[in-house]
Amino acid sequence: MQLTHYTKEFKYNWKLAAPVMLGMLGHTFVSFVDNIMVGQLGTAELAAVSLGNSFMFIAMSLGIGFSTAITPLIAETDSEGDFIKGKSSFKHGLFLCTVLGVLLFLMVFFAKPLMYLMKQPEEVVTLAIPYLDLVAISLIPLIIFQGFKQFSDGLSMTRYPMYATVLANILNVIFNYLLIFGKFGFPELGIVGAAYGTLISRIIMVWCLWWILKNKEKSKPFVTQIKFFVLERSMLKKIINLGAPSAMQMFFEVAIFTAAIWLSGLLGKNPQAANQIALNLSSMTFMVAIGLSVASMIRIGNQKGLQNYVELRRIAFSIFLLGIILAIGFAILFFSLNNFLPKLYVDYNDAENLIDNMEVVNIASKLLIVAAIFQISDSVQVIFLGALRGLQDVKVPTIITFISYWLIGFPVSWFLGKEDAYGSIGIWLGLLAGLSTAAILLYIRFNYLTKKLILSNN
Repeated sequence: MQLTHYTKEFKYNWKLAAPVMLGMLGHTFVSFVDNIMVGQLGTAELAAVSLGNSFMFIAMSLGIGFSTAITPLIAETDSEGDFIKGKSSFKHGLFLCTVLGVLLFLMVFFAKPLMYLMKQPEEVVTLAIPYLDLVAISLIPLIIFQGFKQFSDGLSMTRYPMYATVLANILNVIFNYLLIFGKFGFPELGIVGAAYGTLISRIIMVWCLWWILKNKEKSKPFVTQIKFFVLERSMLKKIINLGAPSAMQMFFEVAIFTAAIWLSGLLGKNPQAANQIALNLSSMTFMVAIGLSVASMIRIGNQKGLQNYVELRRIAFSIFLLGIILAIGFAILFFSLNNFLPKLYVDYNDAENLIDNMEVVNIASKLLIVAAIFQISDSVQVIFLGALRGLQDVKVPTIITFISYWLIGFPVSWFLGKEDAYGSIGIWLGLLAGLSTAAILLYIRFNYLTKKLILSNN
């Protein structure tokens, strides 16, 4: 097949994926702004936000992963033109996201004592606990937002969650500035101010997306007159069966990155702060791949509804090709700017902390070289994961992600990440091993399934 059979899809794929990318970048941008502003207070404060957010990342991965079950169901009913089935999928999905948001808040809130058992620097833990108290509450509006977002994505209305996220980010920056540093008469709350900014902006984000969808002709019938507590066991079971494995897939990946935060904490506050910088930068490029993954999920969900499996496979590989091109671009960016980017996070004019800041930048610049190498495998694995979710194939990919990250990636991080081995670099080599394994195995799974569907349909 000629290359143009794939490249001609780039424009539409980008149109679908770009708003998702910007929306997901918005979530990461909240963390980016928190890190840069908090980084001005000192390396201990930056490490505290890193430690607090490590708990949040785990909870968010479960919530966001679970909510992805809504998108392929809505995409399939949209191509079938079945409104009743579509509204039922959305209502049950939103109900489960709300329940999960509350459960995840409680889980994080009561997990705080674990910080003392993890041998993290004591000054970091002391700062992290009050920050985490408030940020944990923001999980409830965040996961409810995800329910609305995944529904909107399923209808191919990917722009509107982006608008809500952009507004939330602007508000987050403003509240951070006012409350972290105590500007214009507001109290100077330090890192707790960053937590307040996150909570307020996420509550407004949910309201904004609901208001937009309520005023759009295509989505209004879905998001109004919802009989929230009139539920069917069969639909709840269907979403749980799709959502639970998807949640575990995302959990296995996010948890290994979180383990990297904890492992670097064993090396000291400066390696932990450096790890946070490299993680924050690489997670921003990962959000671009997530956008393509969602586009893959939507388009493959549509083609599944139409039972057009040859077209389904062609579209998937066109998204895969676009992902690789973008990943190579990011790899070049990280290689060429690996010494410059970490300097954005620390204050070189702070004479008192200059030695710490220089060490943080030195470690982070080396980690960005490893991050540059794994851009391609990270992009490939998440795009094929999205494609498999579009096919509603979730159980085998869950096993694949567990094997890749926890039977291969984590042991490498553990053995190479010790102080007498490769330290921070060793931890990230484990991440590279896990992502590369996942990329290969998920590609093999998708290739096998789509060929089987095409043969059985002929």
